[in-house]
Amino acid sequence: MTLKLFKNAHVFTPRTGPAPAAGAAQGEIFEIADGCLLVENGRIAALGERREVEEKRGGRAVEMEIDLDGAPVIPGFVDPHTHACFAALREEEFSMRLAGKPYLEILKAGGGILSSVRSVRAASGDELFRFSKALLDATLRYGTTTIEIKSGYGLDTENELKLLDVIDRLGRETPQSVVPTFMGAHAVPEEYGTKPDAYVKLLRDEMLPAVVKQGVARFCDIFCEEGVFSVPESRAILEKARELGLKLKIHADEVNDLGGAVLAGELRAASAEHLLAASDAGIAALAGGGVVAVLLPATAYSLKKPFARARAMIERGVPVALATDLNPGSCFCRSMPFVFSLAVLGMNMTPEEALTGATLNAAWAIGMEKEAGSLEPGKLADFVVLDGRSPAALAYASGSRPIRSVWKTGEKMA
Repeated sequence: MTLKLFKNAHVFTPRTGPAPAAGAAQGEIFEIADGCLLVENGRIAALGERREVEEKRGGRAVEMEIDLDGAPVIPGFVDPHTHACFAALREEEFSMRLAGKPYLEILKAGGGILSSVRSVRAASGDELFRFSKALLDATLRYGTTTIEIKSGYGLDTENELKLLDVIDRLGRETPQSVVPTFMGAHAVPEEYGTKPDAYVKLLRDEMLPAVVKQGVARFCDIFCEEGVFSVPESRAILEKARELGLKLKIHADEVNDLGGAVLAGELRAASAEHLLAASDAGIAALAGGGVVAVLLPATAYSLKKPFARARAMIERGVPVALATDLNPGSCFCRSMPFVFSLAVLGMNMTPEEALTGATLNAAWAIGMEKEAGSLEPGKLADFVVLDGRSPAALAYASGSRPIRSVWKTGEKMA
């Protein structure tokens, strides 16, 4: 049994309720000016003012006592949307986009996702692991202690299972908590370019059963977008995934208002993600279905597109989460502090709303709300010590790393 006491901490944390924080509750943050955390075997045993925590400690000896010098302490960031398992970067496409070539046009020409598919298929599992581990190491330095990783750069049964194996290994051999998502419906592969119906059939009849048998993925995601997968195709794939026991996510209305958000609400998906073009009807469907809106402001920034309508979503009762969308093409972002800053300065979220979005609501989006996303007894002792006076420092010091230290299960990581 190991016992550690973290004292003199200015704690800022949302609190877990029966559902993701929505509406006014998104901005409710619990604060302890002179706080202590008692950590036992990697989990929070007690949290509160020094006197309260000392009483709960009951005279037991601590292995280590750490003075945090009055610095702000927040939950470790939860990044609920990444594609952080791939084999090569795509900087040349960034230049193409800067020159005015639309993303969907790049994809149609065999670039984008399809370019990453070719490099992933050519890579071994060990090569993918080494490349992806370096990405996760960087995200940890920026305070991400829990991360979701999607497959989707294999687009056939063998290579999607290979990706999920690597993602599972990342969860076992890196410090972070890793949540795997199957996204074989990321694009239609080149070999099925003229017969997308056959690829949908392959997904339903072969890939999904193989993924469930493998037992790694917790969620199934799909790119519901013009030129990728239609609403009827998305529904057919997701309903099959649910039938087989996977939870649902949808890349919805990123480029066009195709109705992906409405579908997410109808299916009561765990989350709908991107939502740059989501309509009022789509936002209402998300609220009605209890769907977490996972917003990716760094992607809008990278693609030079208007940000998602976070304020409208919050005002209409949609719980909002924030994520990096770390991927090799549209958004090579590893920094949740940068995402936090864009949420405040670009999407007009308050620092309190952004903190909930980057921690607790993000944890709800990936089924980790009982383990991560807030500082509460029983949860993992994952937290970030900030260099500033409050969580607002993450937006105030925009573009920097206002972090003193990062702790995972009570162990210092960065």
